[in-house]
Amino acid sequence: MIKKVFFRIGTFFLHLLSYLPLWLLFGISSVLYYLVYYVVGYRKKVVRKNLTRSFPEKSAKEIIAIERKFYQYLTDLMVEILKMSSISKAEVLKRVKMNNFDLAEAYFQRGESVLSCSGHYGNWELGMMAAGLKFSINPHVIYKPINNKAFEQWFNTLRTKFGNVFVPMRQTLRAVAATRKEASMFCFASDQSPTVSDVQHVIEFLHQPTSVLLGLEKIAKQTNRPIFYFDIRRKKRGYYEIDCIPMCLNPAETNEFEITELFFKHLAKTIQEEPQYWLWSHNRWKANR
Repeated sequence: MIKKVFFRIGTFFLHLLSYLPLWLLFGISSVLYYLVYYVVGYRKKVVRKNLTRSFPEKSAKEIIAIERKFYQYLTDLMVEILKMSSISKAEVLKRVKMNNFDLAEAYFQRGESVLSCSGHYGNWELGMMAAGLKFSINPHVIYKPINNKAFEQWFNTLRTKFGNVFVPMRQTLRAVAATRKEASMFCFASDQSPTVSDVQHVIEFLHQPTSVLLGLEKIAKQTNRPIFYFDIRRKKRGYYEIDCIPMCLNPAETNEFEITELFFKHLAKTIQEEPQYWLWSHNRWKANR
């Protein structure tokens, strides 16, 4: 009971803090960067190992430069997500530009459904919020539940404030079946790592054997819904562009694992161009080491 009270007080304080202008929150982020990187050293060993193995062609100096840029962005991402607690619809649309969204919207106008995918790159949370405002339907976003249920409830309240529907990963099939008679878009963050017991397929990704989830491919082949890749790009602090790229329009015609490997090919290209915006602090390859 005491923990719940303190948690509610904490989330209320965070909500109040979110009303600060982003320029001021970014000032706080700059201070946080030094604390997180130099003082706490949050997951520094994991980040260094991930970067070194993903870019074997880069020197130690280049790896450290990417590492520092990542931590600078990580604290920016923290305050951007905090800002989402009080952000307006107009502010979201101002900060996230979506290109070629009409390619997916055309399906909804015909009463048809699509799938979309992205990685944990840039502010994917703000990107999903923008997609919910831009499209004529409310996206169903597949997510992996976390252990702290109180925090998950608070975070999902923030994520769904403009109508997006968040679906726990293991309830995906049920949610797809429940919406089969209406136009919908199910969104997958397909770069999450499976547990060791759930590993079904391994690919080569960023120079490493990588265990992958097959949820996107399985749903796509069962429903033959076209898949769009959301290529998220950070333009400057607090501003993003998302390219809606047709990735696979006829999933039923693909070979086994083709969709999964196509997604990771797109994601690798995104990461290699600006690596600092991917979530390197996640121990992505733990199932393969």
